[in-house]
Amino acid sequence: MAENRVVVGVNGSESSLAALRRAAEEARRRGAVLVPVLVWHPVGGEMAYRSHPCPPLLKLWEQNACDRLDAAFDTAFGGCPADLRVEPLVVRAERPGPALVGIADQPGDLLVVGTGRRGRLARLFHGSVSRYCLAHARGAVLGVAPSGTPDAVRAVRTDEPSRRATLTTAA
Repeated sequence: MAENRVVVGVNGSESSLAALRRAAEEARRRGAVLVPVLVWHPVGGEMAYRSHPCPPLLKLWEQNACDRLDAAFDTAFGGCPADLRVEPLVVRAERPGPALVGIADQPGDLLVVGTGRRGRLARLFHGSVSRYCLAHARGAVLGVAPSGTPDAVRAVRTDEPSRRATLTTAA
């Protein structure tokens, strides 16, 4: 039998820190494993790296991603919460949305993502990770906006036909 997991996308932004905090609450409530995921890719993208590979630089970028995930825990909690089982993942992938959806693919998984505002240019080039996850995840998705934003809402989507998606104001 698969273990319940709460998978959360983390990148260090205010909305991802809010998502990390909420994911920890959900993991405690469910008695689940917390799986924080930081998705990274080489500077310039995969195509640029393939044309000019540099393994020492790649190792440096991966270490930077690990450090960013550690820093997110330090910022959100002052370190890794001792009362939770945490299985962090640092994943190399061009697009975070498909990577997160692919990781949160086990029955009973909850995927938690930040839904903070981004500028038009950022959305044009990077898309919306939260929208991608809400549209493509196989299981439940919880979108968390940073507290203090005027449109701070949490969106929940589930695949159960008898349940509707709900919106509630963030605390």
